[in-house]
Amino acid sequence: MNIIKESAPHLRRKDSLARMMVDVIIALLPVIVFSLVVYKLAALRNILLSVATMELCEFVFILIKNRIPYDGEKHTIKEKWEHSIKGYGINSFLVPLVSALIYALILPASTNPEGLIYFVVVTGALFGEIIGKLVFGGTGKNIFNPAAVGMVFSELCFGSKYNHPTSTGYYDVTAGATPLANSTTIIESSKALVFNIGDYSLLDLFLGRIPGMIGETCKVCIIVGLIYLIIRHTIDFRIVVSYLGTFSLLMLFAGIIIHAKQPEIGVFNFLGYEFLSGGLLFGAVFMATDPVTSPITRPGRLIYGAILGVSTVMIRLFGALPEGVAFSILIGNLCTSVIDYRKWSTNAYTWKNILALSLIVVLALLCLVWALCVEVFR
Repeated sequence: MNIIKESAPHLRRKDSLARMMVDVIIALLPVIVFSLVVYKLAALRNILLSVATMELCEFVFILIKNRIPYDGEKHTIKEKWEHSIKGYGINSFLVPLVSALIYALILPASTNPEGLIYFVVVTGALFGEIIGKLVFGGTGKNIFNPAAVGMVFSELCFGSKYNHPTSTGYYDVTAGATPLANSTTIIESSKALVFNIGDYSLLDLFLGRIPGMIGETCKVCIIVGLIYLIIRHTIDFRIVVSYLGTFSLLMLFAGIIIHAKQPEIGVFNFLGYEFLSGGLLFGAVFMATDPVTSPITRPGRLIYGAILGVSTVMIRLFGALPEGVAFSILIGNLCTSVIDYRKWSTNAYTWKNILALSLIVVLALLCLVWALCVEVFR
């Protein structure tokens, strides 16, 4: 038996990485078109800057990685160029293109001051591509999602400068942060935690008639992309179902507890706001399903999705930031190697991996109920 060592993504069918990347780009088209219609030149600027930055980083990396080894001979610039450029193929273009598009779509349309947005896009793209992928050896060797790394870097460094326009030209929306920061914020009072639901309807959230990052607001476009990717078998539905299912279950119990304290907040209304606000759907469809940084086994992907769901809920309800999707994806990326460890990973559903999945959800649920009861009813 010959053992062949390959880099991720590990394809289990007759397919190619290039076809997968093209499918993701096609699935992103509804989101891209929506962002261009609503945010116009601001969205185009984000996309072009992000793509140019990540593609340039990848190109320079390929040239350096494939340079002629030292052999004691003198080589002309033409020989060095021809030798290095051989390592640049279609995947070297498509993979950073996908990362760049995703990163551009999870950025705001503008900042305050206005000119800062150029610096935000470029530095975040550089950080995500170089630190998130290239330092690990390039495509297939990275353990973190480059777009998530870039987004977290930009959020931590420049989040306070993010701005959202009062009018997008297509929808008139209230200026301010994503509705997740205003609609389901936990407001500290002297006696207990009080939850506040904002003025946006669930239909507004679903259709994207809200402020937010340019690609995460319109859930209709994201769902269209999800359906396409599932039909084409480009992503594994298990990650999406496990992620959103775990998130919904925990938020449902959170809503029940909050409703007991504040009857004016409906359980399913609370769940709907949490589900449709922020970048949950976008992250679950286009970032969590990254074939390089997610587990390769079917049970492992369910466990991975559950970890993402638990992390997102805990960060949203108890963290200092209202959004937790990108951070959760990075936490899940850290767990992927453990989930895929050869001594216990298997593609069959066994009592061990079912027990592991159940424990993650049950323990998280118990901790959530305990923490909310203590805070809400104190």
